[in-house]
Amino acid sequence: MINTDVYDYINVLDKAADASSQRNKAIANNIANIDTPGYKRQDVSFAANLEEALRHSRFESLDDKVGSIRLDRLRGRQYTDAVGYSYRLDGNNVDIETENAELAKNNLLYNGLTQSITAEFQNLRAAMNK
Repeated sequence: MINTDVYDYINVLDKAADASSQRNKAIANNIANIDTPGYKRQDVSFAANLEEALRHSRFESLDDKVGSIRLDRLRGRQYTDAVGYSYRLDGNNVDIETENAELAKNNLLYNGLTQSITAEFQNLRAAMNK
């Protein structure tokens, strides 16, 4: 990552894209284990971590809040979802329709994040060319 204020949003978007990629892997793993008895679905949370980082900032403006985020603490957190719940008698709690819907949603998010990163770099390039 680049350590200058110009790249604050890009660095946060990069962390979000990393977490989205991590979530894609977790969802793919859930789908791969759909027939594994006792398997519990895994998921990745990032938004709550980002919200907490922004909420605990002493700054007022969003630019300052984003600039004050400790990037080394900003990452996706993998967790086991609905540990005590199961759809089936074998203890597995993976539902293929849910996983496919979450995968599609996460792919849209990842594509949006990468487009936002591209747009930020285009803005920087435009500013440098003026």
